[in-house]
Amino acid sequence: MALTETQENDKIEVVNKSNIQVRTASIIKKDGVEVSRSFHRKILHPWVLDKDGNAVEADISGEDSDVQAICNAAWTTQVKADYKAFLIANKPS
Repeated sequence: MALTETQENDKIEVVNKSNIQVRTASIIKKDGVEVSRSFHRKILHPWVLDKDGNAVEADISGEDSDVQAICNAAWTTQVKADYKAFLIANKPS
């Protein structure tokens, strides 16, 4: 009886031009037959606020190549500029 667990990005969506939603499936197989599947979702933004409230460009270097490709395609110069302006205008006091 061999149990294996794999993870794969099974859904990547662009929402509101700047939000990239990534759904990752964790798949458990017993002797090659899937017995369980669970999901985790995260949202990536082109800019984030650091602990001091400064806008910092998001580091996507740790993301899978498919996620990086979609971020790089969706996050045009204008989308990045618009999101940074939004983030700064709406940062907590």
